[in-house]
Amino acid sequence: MLDGRAQTLLKTLIERYIVEGQPVGSRTLSRHSGLELSPATIRNVMSDLEEMGFIASPHTSAGRIPTALGYRLFVDTLLTVRPLAEREISEIQGSILPDQPQRVISHASQLLSELTRFAGVVVAPRRQLPKIRQIEFLALGERRILLIIVTANGDVQNRILFTQRAYGPNELIAAANLLNQHFAGMDFNQIKGRLQDDLRQLHQDMVELMNAAVAAGSEAVTDSTQYVISGEKNLLGVEDLSSNMGRLRRLFDLFEQKTGLVQLLDLSSRAEGVQVFIGGESGIAPLDECSVVAAPYEVDGQVVGTIGVIGPTRMAYERVIPIVDITAKLLSSALSQP
Repeated sequence: MLDGRAQTLLKTLIERYIVEGQPVGSRTLSRHSGLELSPATIRNVMSDLEEMGFIASPHTSAGRIPTALGYRLFVDTLLTVRPLAEREISEIQGSILPDQPQRVISHASQLLSELTRFAGVVVAPRRQLPKIRQIEFLALGERRILLIIVTANGDVQNRILFTQRAYGPNELIAAANLLNQHFAGMDFNQIKGRLQDDLRQLHQDMVELMNAAVAAGSEAVTDSTQYVISGEKNLLGVEDLSSNMGRLRRLFDLFEQKTGLVQLLDLSSRAEGVQVFIGGESGIAPLDECSVVAAPYEVDGQVVGTIGVIGPTRMAYERVIPIVDITAKLLSSALSQP
């Protein structure tokens, strides 16, 4: 536990560093902290805070900068969140109007980016898996088979299967007939569960084909978690990130691959209110120098997705947190309207 004096100095140091981006020295702390302390006393407190891991000393400066642990304490206990002005709330509300869900989600992502000057992201609600109307197999080569899936709503999806052996035309017709006769009208999750019992009665070679078809078909028609991200280019102008192009490239690769980021944002959907992941807390290496501020949103009282802002650890949390919070609430309201 830090005493009041140490908390005030740590809070002041982090606030000045967020604004100025330069290591903070004892003179600056003396001017801005409001405490009547000698420079020697401030240096002693700074030394203690550094020993506890809340701040660090860059080699090139006598001043200090916050660590991820320092930011964590700041966000959890020292931060004074600044309510948004009515004008800003009206701006957000005017941009998130009840409309087509995908358009509302896209607008929310763009709005988060514009208001924070970082990257805004919205994880879209998952839709139900489609039912299967018909499945066909077509031999493409010795061990390559084209899987053709027709869903109940008429969509057609194709996937290429690579098998351990060649299958003759009669075997492919028999496999397709089995799936169509017994499983038409089900989604692939239902097919997967029901097929296990039936596979025990099939020849082992046919088991391979059927399992491959179900796995590939499930991937083809599953409406996997989608997200809309806006303003990635804003991060190119953030000195804390752009100073290391290798790190920035890894961050953009993360945006392309999506999986890790979606898993992180999914964690936020299971919690109430705004969640802040600072640096290595995300468990995702490209985000080690970033913070993610995220909050779940709802449709008719049920959490269906997450919105968030991705930026450097040196961000104005007192402003970003309420922006994410109010945007999540207004998005919930817009998507819940009949």
